Order: sequence, then structure tokens, then C-alpha cells
Amino acid sequence: MNGWFLAAGITAGAVAAIHAIAGSRDVVRPLLAGNLADEPRRVLHAVWHMVTADLVLAAATLIWLALGRGRPGGDTMAWLLTAHFVAYSGVFLAVSLAASWSRPLLRLPQWMLLLPVAVLAAIGTV
Repeated sequence: MNGWFLAAGITAGAVAAIHAIAGSRDVVRPLLAGNLADEPRRVLHAVWHMVTADLVLAAATLIWLALGRGRPGGDTMAWLLTAHFVAYSGVFLAVSLAASWSRPLLRLPQWMLLLPVAVLAAIGTV
């Protein structure tokens, strides 16, 4: 068993749960109650659900990789998931830093949850 992949998968599962629970309360409810036109509101709502599914599938894949030794293509999948979580982290960091907020790194702290998954998955492939 690869403990690094397991740690990455469990962390990704926690991120998915936080996204589903806190995101629903802090992002989706205000979005749906807001003044936005119907089509962009529905698209953004669908994107939020896509990210939820993506996070759950990534967590499941990392756990699947942890439970099997030497799965064909496993390292490739792990590197793709590493890149995936680095990209997610980068987007949140870029958006946070581009805004003129005080303490920007704490305004959108999702990167602090996403980056550890990337690091753990990367270590698991070494």
C-alpha cells in the first residue's frame, strides 16, 4: 500500500466534503439567491457541482492507487492528479492575489486545502 497516495486520497476526500458543505452554504446559496441572470447563474451552479464530482473522483482515484501496488499507469494518473491539484491551487492563488484585498492569501483559502493533495500525490510517485 502506498501511504502517500492514501494520505492524498483522504485529504482530497476531506476537501470534497468541505467543498460540498461549506461551498453550498457560502457560495451556492448566495449565488442562487442573487440577482444574476438565470443562464449564468445555472452555469455557475453546474460548475460548482462539476467541481464537487471532480474532487470526489480524484479522491477515489488516489485511494484506489493507494490500495494497489504497481497498477498499470498508476504513476501517470498520480502525476495528472498532482498537476490537477496544482492547477486548482494556482487558480485560487492567482484570483486572490489579483484582487485588491487585504490579506489576500486568506480571502480564498481553498488553495491551502488543494495544494497539500498535490504535494502528497507527488511524493507518492517518487
